[in-house]
Amino acid sequence: MSFFSLALTEEQRDLRDWVHGFAADVVRPAAAEWDAREETPWPVIQEAARIGLYGFESLADMYGDPTGLSLQIANEELFWGDAGIGMALFGTSLAVAGIFASGTPDQLAEWVPQCFGDEDDPKVAAFCVSEPQAGSDVSAMRTRARYDEAADEWVLTGQKAWITNGGIAEVHVVVASVDQELGARGQAAFVVPPGTRGLEAGRTIKKLGLRASHTADLFLDDVRVPGHCLLGGKEKLDARLARAREGASGRGGGRGQAAMATFEVSRPTVGAQALGIARAAYEYALEYAGQREAFGRPIVENQSIAFALADIRTEIEAVRLLIWQAAWMARNEQTFDAGQGSMSKLRAGELAVTATEKAVQILGGAGYSREHPVERMYRDAKIYTIFEGTSEIQRLVIARAITGRQIR
Repeated sequence: MSFFSLALTEEQRDLRDWVHGFAADVVRPAAAEWDAREETPWPVIQEAARIGLYGFESLADMYGDPTGLSLQIANEELFWGDAGIGMALFGTSLAVAGIFASGTPDQLAEWVPQCFGDEDDPKVAAFCVSEPQAGSDVSAMRTRARYDEAADEWVLTGQKAWITNGGIAEVHVVVASVDQELGARGQAAFVVPPGTRGLEAGRTIKKLGLRASHTADLFLDDVRVPGHCLLGGKEKLDARLARAREGASGRGGGRGQAAMATFEVSRPTVGAQALGIARAAYEYALEYAGQREAFGRPIVENQSIAFALADIRTEIEAVRLLIWQAAWMARNEQTFDAGQGSMSKLRAGELAVTATEKAVQILGGAGYSREHPVERMYRDAKIYTIFEGTSEIQRLVIARAITGRQIR
């Protein structure tokens, strides 16, 4: 176990500066174009792959940081550049997190590199959980997985909704119900290899924000995958289902659930993304307020403006510490006894919305126009109070953790 420290190592500082440079020099100049086009920014992904920022090795190095901070640092800096392009680059990491959460070492070695492709032909991956009737309520999932023992294949049937990289992904990680009566405890995660028949993309969703990140519905029509595509393996699944049927939730409660195991790991990282958006809006508003004059002086000299900026900066610093604490706890397998992972995502998501809204207000009419990036940041921020568990769901998780009761 590493000791928790607020002092970044030399490697972490170098990572921060490297990603920040890429965000400033490559991502920001391209942000408005790809937001307007509402298309996946493949040239940016290829450039990130070329320099080693997008790929298995760089992500493995970030995951391998014993403090748990490297992934958060990289996400904050990249999403400071632009959230839509940031999600196009880091959306794959959620599928990778799904493989890491449930997969065996052999499965990690087989599938994670395929999620990224290579610098000459980069690929993306998708983590498929949400459904039309199962968003925050993961237990309501209707996608089914049936085992065909004779063929040693799993047959997946159902529909997924709001899937980042859905349909354009090389690898899809699909969570499905194996035993519906067990609810979320009866679910498992499967890798759907590239080119598998029966997996079809539905509509591409036109979104308020994160427009450079592809989002689509998916249909699974008797999709057959080999038995070894069950993450964790059938023996482990059978043992877990047996415990669940006997009334035991397994080690750590939610840790045994395919979707929740992934979200538990990913929430501080999602919080870091939201933090990057908030920081970008704050910095832009601060610079603008120092240059814009009204009534004969810079508007930053008005208390109402200065105090708003002071509040945002204070929240940025506080939320970063909360994210880092939760990330360290997750990496070092510490129990989230008060829902620290959910706390970090909750506060960061709500800060992103508040900070970008205040930035638009500080810029006034200019902030409402596309001549300034804060309107795009404002649109991008809102999803962070919705996806990977709404703010209400985060509060529910925290409330259950601190009370020990089944709050509904």
